[in-house]
Amino acid sequence: MNPTREQDNPFLIVQEQLYDAVTRMGLPESVYETLKHPQRVLSVSIPVHMDDGSVKTFLGYRSQHTDVLGPTKGGIRFHPDVTIDEVKALSMWMTFKCGVVSLPYGGGKGGVVCDPKRLSPGELERLSRGYAKAIAGFIGPDRDIPAPDVYTNAQIMAWMMDEYNNAHGGVNQPGVITGKPLVLGGSLGRDTATAQGCVFTMRETAVQMDISLDKATAVIQGFGNAGSHVARLLAELGVSIVAVSDSRGAIHDSNGLDVDGLLEYKADTGSVLGFGEAEEITQGDLLTLPCDFLVPAALENQITEDNAAAVKARVIAEAANGPTTPKADKILAERGIVVIPDILANAGGVVVSYYEWVQNLSRFYWSAEEVHAKLEAQMVEAFQKTWAIRERHGDVNLRTAAYMVSLERITEALRLRGRI
Repeated sequence: MNPTREQDNPFLIVQEQLYDAVTRMGLPESVYETLKHPQRVLSVSIPVHMDDGSVKTFLGYRSQHTDVLGPTKGGIRFHPDVTIDEVKALSMWMTFKCGVVSLPYGGGKGGVVCDPKRLSPGELERLSRGYAKAIAGFIGPDRDIPAPDVYTNAQIMAWMMDEYNNAHGGVNQPGVITGKPLVLGGSLGRDTATAQGCVFTMRETAVQMDISLDKATAVIQGFGNAGSHVARLLAELGVSIVAVSDSRGAIHDSNGLDVDGLLEYKADTGSVLGFGEAEEITQGDLLTLPCDFLVPAALENQITEDNAAAVKARVIAEAANGPTTPKADKILAERGIVVIPDILANAGGVVVSYYEWVQNLSRFYWSAEEVHAKLEAQMVEAFQKTWAIRERHGDVNLRTAAYMVSLERITEALRLRGRI
């Protein structure tokens, strides 16, 4: 049942990670066979009227991995490199992410092949509504609940929620989508949840490894929503942010970057390049800088067998999905570098999305303090369970340990439902 290895295909990577955990736990082969493919995958074409009068058709996908624990849940990304295998892989990662933090969800994911930076606001709205209309019969608050992901945001979620409601006779179902604006049923704390959850896991790792945060350094690849908030939150804990990057390039200052100033500069200029006295470096150089924490917060396949031996971080916290390949994982483990896996490190986003969904269903909304406290408790508990399994087995890394935590819940649910 061992999947074929292929470094750049995220779908084969997640299958390999699943296989390793199932084998390590001694679970029946039926568990791997049941979970190695999504239950349902939808492919849609979306014709959009462009501003110049032409019509352009975009391809979109939605994958629902398993509903054994509850409705599926996961983001929608707009990106020119979206593929069906990527969407399938991301839906599987979401299943294990929801499992490790004890959410009553399976994994879902969606994507549209497009470059949103090249679309006008009107074109972006028509594309968003077209995609929502195309998948409206495939999703729902008790079936599959989308959310923002790469290059999508609260406004896009608002358009999609509105289109879903229109497609269902004008019903008001805010719980069909999370990551919405507050006035439309969004949750306080959702915009920073992914980063905050990641920082909680970094803080807990620092305790386990005797790393003093007020003397620690961090490098952050990707200065979008997750990466920029991670930088700000770490700086508030006393961590020195010595390098960051965005899609245009990377900058480095061994004395530490002024994060507040950098956030303002990025908002004004659209990039981190040219900030202050920081030197410009390559994306490759950024990943191999000496630091306590390396935070990949961009896209998949950033740390591979080609550069893993050169990584000089003590801890890698995966704020992005799938940034480290299996072969790189093995190299990092051999070198004693701790990797906080994506299914744990960036689970804060789906945790607070779950809180938003609960609030939408009850029509009762929580304070920011209540959201923050619940998120901290849930992330710390998930981390402690994962670290305990790593310590108990001794020869597994945190990624396999996180899969083991998740698979315990999923396997029990599969057995009770009679699916294995």
